[in-house]
Amino acid sequence: MRLFRSREVIGIAAEALDFALEAAAETHPNEYMGLLRGEDATQLGLDRDGLVVTDVLIIPGTVSDPFSATIKTNFVPNDFRAVGSIHSHPNGVLRPSDADLDTFGSGTAHIIMGHPYGPNDWEVFDQSGDPRDFEVIDVDLPDPESFFDFTQADIDAELDR
Repeated sequence: MRLFRSREVIGIAAEALDFALEAAAETHPNEYMGLLRGEDATQLGLDRDGLVVTDVLIIPGTVSDPFSATIKTNFVPNDFRAVGSIHSHPNGVLRPSDADLDTFGSGTAHIIMGHPYGPNDWEVFDQSGDPRDFEVIDVDLPDPESFFDFTQADIDAELDR
């Protein structure tokens, strides 16, 4: 087993991308915005180095209109799995604006989705706003409801009782 693995974000789980595109379509004509979390590719059964985006976090209190979306930063979780951001452009333009570039400070993968939010209506950018390669990866993600499926024994084990 290797001690150090690449922290490069290599792609997004197909299920996470589908969720984000659907959320953007439901939010239209307003912008949609969220944050991206990644999981080590090996934890997903892939024989590759790097991180795969597995979660799109919706931040409470996000305010949006047809021209912008703003996250309340005090509601952003302190999360070591954070890898970037995702938001929509209701006008369909798949390029970052100057305002977008100002928000690209944290993380290395920033996704912009454009109307009509189909499977090819998105692009990924680095922190400088340059397009980057990004793969849609078909992996099995845990059922989100399983997060709530635990017993007192699980809690005790977590607390080392």
